[in-house]
Amino acid sequence: MTPTHPTKRPTDATHLGEGPDLPTELLNLPWIDIHNHAHTLSWEDRERYALAGCESMVMVASGYHWTPYKPVRAEDVRFLWDDAVNRRAAIERDHFFEANLGLGIHTGVRIENPDELLEAMADYCELEEVVAVGETGVTPAQHVEAWDVDEQRAMVQGQMELADAHDLPVLLHTPNQSGDSGRSYRSEIGVPGYEKNTELGADPVLEGDNPALEAVKLDVEAMDDAGIDDERVVASHADGNNTEYLMEDTDCYLSYTIGHSWLIGVDAADVADAIDEYGPERIMIDTDCANVLRTDPFALKRAIFELYRYGIDEDAIRTVVLENPRAVFDIA
Repeated sequence: MTPTHPTKRPTDATHLGEGPDLPTELLNLPWIDIHNHAHTLSWEDRERYALAGCESMVMVASGYHWTPYKPVRAEDVRFLWDDAVNRRAAIERDHFFEANLGLGIHTGVRIENPDELLEAMADYCELEEVVAVGETGVTPAQHVEAWDVDEQRAMVQGQMELADAHDLPVLLHTPNQSGDSGRSYRSEIGVPGYEKNTELGADPVLEGDNPALEAVKLDVEAMDDAGIDDERVVASHADGNNTEYLMEDTDCYLSYTIGHSWLIGVDAADVADAIDEYGPERIMIDTDCANVLRTDPFALKRAIFELYRYGIDEDAIRTVVLENPRAVFDIA
């Protein structure tokens, strides 16, 4: 007897076999964003983090982008730190996720009297809500006024020494070059979605075939000289340009920034490739969401599903988005 169908004629579903046993636990898997600037976002954007299942985050208050004055003075960076400290508790109360802080000296623009910041940072490191030093790291591209590369490296090492003394991890800003499309926007327009005056760029302080990777190597030299354990250093903005070096020549953790893939070209597929090659034990994901960028607070939650679609198993996903951040930053 010919089987009958409730539909008028057979549909696609008639020709499908038994579907996969999908891991619905991923719907409720909590996750940690170890690098964002959520204190600069709107209330609604922070609420999106909460709705997407964010359990904890590290809000980084070291970006120079928010200081209206160039060159930047030490007191301007202190203001950024103080603003984040001031607002953190209210953010945590409003959105229910654990809000932690990362405080550091970013090197993308020359800072006047930086030693004042290092001296003050020691007291900030004693605050319970400060769970990381950074982001920081040698930066080849400079804004407004170039900061000599040797001075940058000394400032990075000084922060690493403070982190080591206070048993805190370091969040590195590793220069990323994956998003280079070979074309540039008109200089008077800049990069749509990145609200920074690109016309004020200074001459780079590192040149050569691969200045982005050379900057990371200088950071690793500073790490070695500071005496901090590799496992206490997290290289944010990991990409195809630095993954092999960091994975094979160091014991650092790598965090892939997927909150603005349109700009830097890194997405969940890159994370899946790194897990396939090296395993999940030293890999994390972050969004780097900030108010100067077109970013996506849902990016990390989406990446959880994308990793599974790319063939990464549930245990590895949990390690990357939850267990590794918990262990390194001692949060959540």
